[in-house]
Amino acid sequence: MKCILNTGRTVPQGTAVEHKGSDAYRTVASACFLNPVDMMLLGIENGARIRITTLTGYVVLTARSAEGVTRGEIFVTIGPYANHIISSETHGTGMPDFKSEWVDVEPTGESVRSVGELMEEIGGLRYDPE
Repeated sequence: MKCILNTGRTVPQGTAVEHKGSDAYRTVASACFLNPVDMMLLGIENGARIRITTLTGYVVLTARSAEGVTRGEIFVTIGPYANHIISSETHGTGMPDFKSEWVDVEPTGESVRSVGELMEEIGGLRYDPE
């Protein structure tokens, strides 16, 4: 399914941001929110894993139902998971496209990678678990 990706902060992600190596941070930062009708069309339930693919790469996240998300859109908490699929291209503005990028969304049996695994994949350093 094609969706429009939007990113932003959430309160749970903000309160856990100082502990990026923790399971609590991984849980809140790797959640994504979809309209319940879109979840039905994808054949998934709350808590299912989905793969989001962009031209930059892909990431596996946990789907959460959210009435406030418009059909055809997906909301991903800003942070290491969203950064993994957002291009570094800034079009001369100095800011990547954190909003309104087309993505492919599909159910998957893959597991959600840890923040450390994501960092290592792009050549960064693994966060120490807390």
